[in-house]
Amino acid sequence: MTVTGHYASVRYLVDDVRAAVGFYTTHLGFTLNSNAGPAFADVVRGPLRLLLSGPASSGARATPPEAAGAGRNRIQLVVDDLDAEIGRLHAAGLSFHGEVVTGPGGRQILLPDPAGNLVELFQPADRS
Repeated sequence: MTVTGHYASVRYLVDDVRAAVGFYTTHLGFTLNSNAGPAFADVVRGPLRLLLSGPASSGARATPPEAAGAGRNRIQLVVDDLDAEIGRLHAAGLSFHGEVVTGPGGRQILLPDPAGNLVELFQPADRS
């Protein structure tokens, strides 16, 4: 697949590119776009291109040491049934940060990837 301008790209710094690719493709519905492991790979889901940069990648080397760790920013993946997703991911042996949080816009829970980067699983509130 050739990447074109219709993707929004987000770079995540990861400790292990192979583990990150496995996590996103196995558990979250991404497909592998390119793999230059162990330094770099990218995976896509819809219009999102997730750049997975290992320690040897140029993206990681350009990052100052004080900003190199997993942060508070996260990608959000919208799901139809949050409880079903939580059950499926728990059954696969994955753990979450905290519990489900409910607000006026919907419900969410945070899932760390193998490097500690956060993925927010979000189910919008029913507006009917």
